[in-house]
Amino acid sequence: MSYLTHLECAHCEATYDPAELHRLCPVCEKPLLARYDLNSLRRAWQRSSLAQRAPGLWRYKEALPVESQAHMFTLGEGGTLLLKATKLGEELGLEQLFVKDEGLNPTGSFKARGLCVAVCRAAELGVDGVVIPSAGNAAGAMCAYAARASLPAHVVMPRDVPAPFLLECKSFGAEITLVEGTIADCGRRAGQIAQASGWFDLSTLKEPYRVEGKKTMGYELAEDLAWELPDVIVYPTGGGTGLIGMWKAFDELEALGWIGAERPRMVAVQAEGCAPIVRAFHAGATFASLWEGAETVAAGLRVPAAVGDFLILEALRESQGTALSVAEEELLAGQRSLAQAEGILACPEGGATLAALRTLCRQGWVEPHEQVVLFNTGTGIKYPDTLEAATS
Repeated sequence: MSYLTHLECAHCEATYDPAELHRLCPVCEKPLLARYDLNSLRRAWQRSSLAQRAPGLWRYKEALPVESQAHMFTLGEGGTLLLKATKLGEELGLEQLFVKDEGLNPTGSFKARGLCVAVCRAAELGVDGVVIPSAGNAAGAMCAYAARASLPAHVVMPRDVPAPFLLECKSFGAEITLVEGTIADCGRRAGQIAQASGWFDLSTLKEPYRVEGKKTMGYELAEDLAWELPDVIVYPTGGGTGLIGMWKAFDELEALGWIGAERPRMVAVQAEGCAPIVRAFHAGATFASLWEGAETVAAGLRVPAAVGDFLILEALRESQGTALSVAEEELLAGQRSLAQAEGILACPEGGATLAALRTLCRQGWVEPHEQVVLFNTGTGIKYPDTLEAATS
């Protein structure tokens, strides 16, 4: 049983029927968020019940939007490890440093969580096919779950996408369009394809359900730490769905009575060559303006304009967090350090979180006794060029 009640615009608060297909709010063109009857759910669902459930995303099915068990397709997503980074912690003078390794998900990234739920819900609502613009990992995840759900898939990726991502999508039988430019250019083309084909566009935060899959990182992290949230979460931020999702999860968990009112300080990490959220945060802006000439080897951070920019900025400010950018050589060094010190073959975006933490420690922003969680959002094996650069 799903306790989903309605969709609500994150900006103007207009509400919509979740039994119908929706993308952005038709009133203000901002993201829609799924809302649940948390009062009823609090009475019906005790966190002690999780002990009898298998690990993974669907252990939190009551707080997810898919209603039918028949549409809860799975490839084993979620249930990723929270690893104590002992050697890096000692180097940085931190007593409790952890890495949540999302590279252990099916298709090798945290995108599996979001696309699992989005594809499952789209299939439940009767779509004929799915389309997505992606720098790589989201495309692979969508194609895998589309195959699982017997839906045709079309992906639009930058022409310079690393070869492993392209081969992955081909293996799942997807139709592929390559375009010149960034994810923003891919998004425009994907929209055109969706309109022409009648297939559903699963662009980041332009539909309500990818964020629901991503929020399970927040549920899982709370459970990993015995329902006590960490002091600091350091998160690589492109479109920011994971950060937004976790912030939503913490509010839901408090409403369920599973955690208290305390929140981690959220840290958004971007690359110096594409840092619209960092710029907007330090300027005190509500929205982030387009970043011209976006360039970074961390493809997941090459997002010149995020649809959920205002939600990311709200979470950072409400949590008394911060935003910072790192240089290319720093994120590559972080990628190398995670591998050599902790045995975690991180993606470059994951390397960026360690680079950012080094800066925060030097600044005294993080104190030695604080519990810090870095998110590695994907496996480094799909980034042969950055692995070569990181080890040269």
